[in-house]
Amino acid sequence: MMSFATMAYALLLMGLVILHNIIKHFWYKSAKGKPKPLPLPLPLPLPLPPGPAPWPVVGCALDMVRNKPPARWTLRWMEEMDTGIACFCIGNTHVIPVTDPKIAREFLKKQDATFASRPVSMAARAFSGGYATAVISPYGEQWKKMRRVLTSEIICPARHKWLHDKRADEADNLVKHVFNQCKSLGQVNLRHTTRHYCGNVIRRLVFNKRYFGEGREDGGPTIDEEEHVDAMFNALNYLYAFCISDYFPFLVGFDLDGHEKVVRECTRTFQRLHEPIINERIKQWRDDLSSDSNGKEPQDLLDVFIMLKDSDGKPLLTPHEVKAQATEIMMAAVDNPSNAVEWAMAEMIYRPEFLKKAKEEIDRVVGKERLVQESDIPQLNYIKACAREAFRLHPIAPFNVPHVALSDAIVAGYRIPKGSHILVSRMGLGRNPKVWNEPLKFKPERHIMSDAVEVVLTDPDLRLISFSTGRRGCIAMQLGTTMTVMLLARLIQGFNWSKPPSVSSINLIKSMDDLSLAEPLILQAEPCLPNHLYPI
Repeated sequence: MMSFATMAYALLLMGLVILHNIIKHFWYKSAKGKPKPLPLPLPLPLPLPPGPAPWPVVGCALDMVRNKPPARWTLRWMEEMDTGIACFCIGNTHVIPVTDPKIAREFLKKQDATFASRPVSMAARAFSGGYATAVISPYGEQWKKMRRVLTSEIICPARHKWLHDKRADEADNLVKHVFNQCKSLGQVNLRHTTRHYCGNVIRRLVFNKRYFGEGREDGGPTIDEEEHVDAMFNALNYLYAFCISDYFPFLVGFDLDGHEKVVRECTRTFQRLHEPIINERIKQWRDDLSSDSNGKEPQDLLDVFIMLKDSDGKPLLTPHEVKAQATEIMMAAVDNPSNAVEWAMAEMIYRPEFLKKAKEEIDRVVGKERLVQESDIPQLNYIKACAREAFRLHPIAPFNVPHVALSDAIVAGYRIPKGSHILVSRMGLGRNPKVWNEPLKFKPERHIMSDAVEVVLTDPDLRLISFSTGRRGCIAMQLGTTMTVMLLARLIQGFNWSKPPSVSSINLIKSMDDLSLAEPLILQAEPCLPNHLYPI
């Protein structure tokens, strides 16, 4: 539906055209001899997307502060105004949220080169080592360099295959850890379990180790791993959260909203746990001149980063770049799979017929004499449909990682000024009633076209966002898909799940602070496979 501002603009433009034609008609009629050409009126500038009236100087900052969390207020305003694109002015910055898939495709696919930068922010600067990385750094030569490194050397099919055994070990450790919890407690905290599985996987891929120090025999985390995962989730929660000093830089240092303290604490945790490993490995590879001659092969992604050489045979990445990029990779891997699986399990316990159908598929494809393997993923369409539905209905964040306009642009008939922050809404796309039938219901079947068509977790039409797309999109979709499906499939195959006796029903309410479940999902679990399949 056309907004009032757009209608007013169109009517005004039509009126000016009619007035111009009337004047032109009488000018030509009254002129003697050859008429002089009448200059055309200058076209009116296109309007900005609709948005609330900003306050002088501060724009909508006061509304953001008053209506927390700001993301929900933003989406609620757009829903009430029935618009798929809006503009919220905060200081001198135009923040443009999008909930319409067609408009999202124009930003992230048709004009993705124009919107290929990232915002400058206090948290992004801290976690990227001063913008030394590939994912959250603004557009520029450093981003291009690190992006080339990731796509050619780190996140590529050959490297994914090379790291298969490490992922398989962590899938086995997941089953072992849950089995031990069943024996000792009878109940499993699925938030804790899913998050630490993701933390284990990415630590194995980057550092070739599950534990920073001495491990535990039951496969569970120690205090260091607990603090590591907590720091990663806190960092992600604050990375692009509304922070007043990001829009009014003169306020940096006052920490009016408490973000700077949290960011400093997360950074200290990363430095304490990561840097001893990285420094020691750099010493082994670069300072020990005999390492190459001994025919030593890389064992993990950290080795690959350190071994990369430029055209002159010198190290391609500085120690600072290695540390920053290792941290960014870890942060990028943990939240999406763990959140989707926790929500999927909650929905499936709430509606046991979904869980039964998923278990039947695994029994049919895999059987009960072996554990699910990555090679089974293409045949597990219903499992993937459940994960995809969790991504649609319960995304990890209200918005995708922000994009920044590198130049003025026109999208959906609106003017998008240079420097605008584009926020494509995961929640707005996935729950859009114009796209999805019964958008607030968990219905995995909606993603299954036929038995002959493989279900994938991504959506090229941007009706949902599991892993982002475009020039600044997620380049580790294969890894994210593998982690998500293996986590969900192993949990469903290996155990019978039910709500604890003390719980009357599963609570599907979202947290007030973010989009995770309000309370961690704690379930009763019983092993259901032959004993020899549970790793000891």
